[in-house]
Amino acid sequence: MVIGFSRTHQYYKHRQPAKDWVTKQSIEATLRDHPSYGHKRLALHLKLNKKRVLRVMRLFGIKPYRRVTPKLYTKPKDSVFPNLLITETPLGPGDIYASDFTYLKYHGRWVYVATVLDVFTREIVGVSVLTTHSTQLVLNALANAVLYCPPPRIVHSDQGSEYASMDYAALVQKLGILQSMSNPGCPWENGYQESFYKGFKLDLGDPNRFATLGELVAAIYQTINYYNRYRIHSAHKMSPVQFVATL
Repeated sequence: MVIGFSRTHQYYKHRQPAKDWVTKQSIEATLRDHPSYGHKRLALHLKLNKKRVLRVMRLFGIKPYRRVTPKLYTKPKDSVFPNLLITETPLGPGDIYASDFTYLKYHGRWVYVATVLDVFTREIVGVSVLTTHSTQLVLNALANAVLYCPPPRIVHSDQGSEYASMDYAALVQKLGILQSMSNPGCPWENGYQESFYKGFKLDLGDPNRFATLGELVAAIYQTINYYNRYRIHSAHKMSPVQFVATL
């Protein structure tokens, strides 16, 4: 027996990610039927501790849908592609990617940033920055992600027109990747990217402080590099690159 080493602690650390993933799937399944539930109602519905539910929601960036104004209920349309993440768990680095894009207002114009995130490591593996909102934005990000690494088994996104386009679907198919999409009106199903962009914009700061577009683009890449290499991720208690080094 090694002094100071707990087998119980080792077992807990080994089992916890799997338990969290099961809890995540239960939360997402409940939110599809009860989209306005917060963590307290989810805990009551699932008969789980509310602190555990809140921790898992924060871990995976799951947020309940909040309506700004009341709207008449309409049945959501079927997904262009099914949400494979309801049943699929990442088997390791490079297995499942999640893709999304955001926009930054810069001196009266828009700058668009698309990223591809490794769901297992939480590392940003693909980036694209353009001043136009087009399918090319997300095509470039995916191409960047597979430039030096093998294609993933699954790539997930929301149902934006860019990801539903024939060009994007053709590239995904050509790479031998399974395409997955969040269900309509379920933004929490791509919570990995939602959570990343929230921190990314805080770390980047005000885009208008940069004198030129080139300086802003350089800062975008520097901020992503900082996130990958140095920013502590709550899921791993270390940066994504540091986490990969432990595998």
